Amino acid sequence: MAHTVGPERRPCAVSVLGGPTTVIDIGGLRLVCDPTFDEAGDHGYLTKTAGPAATEADLGAVDAVLVSHDLHPDNLDTRGRAFALRAPLVLTGPAAAGRLGAPAQALASWETARVVRPDGGALDITAVPAQHGPDDGERDQDGQVNCEVTGFVLSGDGLPTVYVSGDNASVGVVADIAWRLPQIHVAVLFMGAARVPAKMRGRPLTLSAERASAAASVLGAPVVVPAHCDGWAHFSEERADIANAFDDAGLTGCLRVAENGTWIDLPF
Repeated sequence: MAHTVGPERRPCAVSVLGGPTTVIDIGGLRLVCDPTFDEAGDHGYLTKTAGPAATEADLGAVDAVLVSHDLHPDNLDTRGRAFALRAPLVLTGPAAAGRLGAPAQALASWETARVVRPDGGALDITAVPAQHGPDDGERDQDGQVNCEVTGFVLSGDGLPTVYVSGDNASVGVVADIAWRLPQIHVAVLFMGAARVPAKMRGRPLTLSAERASAAASVLGAPVVVPAHCDGWAHFSEERADIANAFDDAGLTGCLRVAENGTWIDLPF
């Protein structure tokens, strides 16, 4: 029986609400990644085609919000920003933390924040790199492609290790993460092959389905959850493309897909 997202927490589960917005219940904690709660409509140069499968109120209390980046409305929109700033803790990259202000805490790549779990243990949240475009893409003054983006790895005693990619287009970046942190059990990969004609000659700014299957192979994660592949007009691939690419790679067994707003319970 499928369970929809509500204030009740699951022992260990993931739910994608639409776009990149992902709820993760783990170790008694509730985390929300890249909250986007605005309804469909124009957001400057981007168009949102569907609202979220759950509202802020549906989620109840949250313990932390993870923001991969704050400059693009498909990852942090108006209501999502307000939601994040009401949370007790926001973890994000240094530049984004400076723009967001309290309660945002800056994490540079490979730095770790520790969140106390209700059971007395701790959840470690480690920032990892992400590259928001092709290897030869234009870089800003800080050397970032497109803008600063942060991925996250969640880990703790007795818990699965969960990787949330953020807007990353590079399999090489994923390989570096897999080399440094080889025990990834669950990978939430932002896919959709996002394309904006005015940026990087319209080439993918996030993982294509084919690159996502390659990333999954590199990680060796037994569970892969696709996110960031619906709800916005600039996503050039959808779930059917992802299913085909993972089938071509012989990785269908690791793919976990559910209707937006429905829990995917993790077998750990």
